[in-house]
Amino acid sequence: MGIRYAFSRPTAGAAEEEALIHGYQTAGYEGLQLKWNQYMPHVQEPERFMERWGQPPGLASALITGGTLLSDDSKEELRRIFRFGKQVGTELIVYCHSVPRTGLDKEAIAGFARLFAELGKEAQASGLKLSLHHHYDQPVMHRADFDIFFSELRPEDGVGLTIDTAHLVKSGISDVAEVIRSFAPFINNFHMKDFAAGEYRILGEGSIDFQPIMAEVKRIGYAGWMSADEESGGEIVTGMQQCLQFMKSGVGGVSE
Repeated sequence: MGIRYAFSRPTAGAAEEEALIHGYQTAGYEGLQLKWNQYMPHVQEPERFMERWGQPPGLASALITGGTLLSDDSKEELRRIFRFGKQVGTELIVYCHSVPRTGLDKEAIAGFARLFAELGKEAQASGLKLSLHHHYDQPVMHRADFDIFFSELRPEDGVGLTIDTAHLVKSGISDVAEVIRSFAPFINNFHMKDFAAGEYRILGEGSIDFQPIMAEVKRIGYAGWMSADEESGGEIVTGMQQCLQFMKSGVGGVSE
């Protein structure tokens, strides 16, 4: 199995949702990584989600969600998503850890890793994989945070890592390839997006140098989901086409 390409994008209203869900396969993607509002209205009734959209392959290959995990309610909300994902054929739960980074010490970050391990085992029991989406102004933000967090985890904990190129750069980490190299055993997803002048850009239109990134993806022999996380606000179909072409080209002659 090689790289499988997915697409993810916020939508505003039914027309954009229709364009996203009816367009990803035509554009050449194998999956969608759905944002919160694209599946949450049906999370208690997965059969209604399937009635609405059918079951095309990869429709809900990943579900993107978030929370603190600091209360029973937050944990139970994630468990509801596990149950929904199991019913609709999800592979990955991509989790944004919505706790501000300011003021956190090493022990707090290590403690969060142990919380993730608890939920990672539960995800595995449901046939799912839990993936931390590191984020600007969240606990795993700075380069040292990655070392602290992942040193607490073991493969059997079932916690992977979603590498988001733009969030790394926004967080002040310029050597994205080094992060990929150092945490390759944990990486189970990529969010590819560009960044420039404080804004997310469509792939190829920002200032991130993707050549060493894609070279490192190849070097580690990555086989799994790579999603264009398109948050530039552009037109959906155009974004789908441009992002897939960019990812598949490998940038600068680094082919798939």
